[in-house]
Amino acid sequence: MAIFDDEPKKKARPHEIGQDLALLSVAELTERIGILRDEIARLEGELKSKSTTKSAAEALFRRG
Repeated sequence: MAIFDDEPKKKARPHEIGQDLALLSVAELTERIGILRDEIARLEGELKSKSTTKSAAEALFRRG
């Protein structure tokens, strides 16, 4: 029976709004900025999708 000496990898903590940034390295800050930019793009895409759907529904009900 083999025993594994490797400890499980720690999961990176997600960014928390208002978190103390002084303890983060430049690389960690850069990574978090990238993650947040990706999340903003995802949110904006969803907002655009919902706006398009809402506009289509409003146009449909105006016809009737």
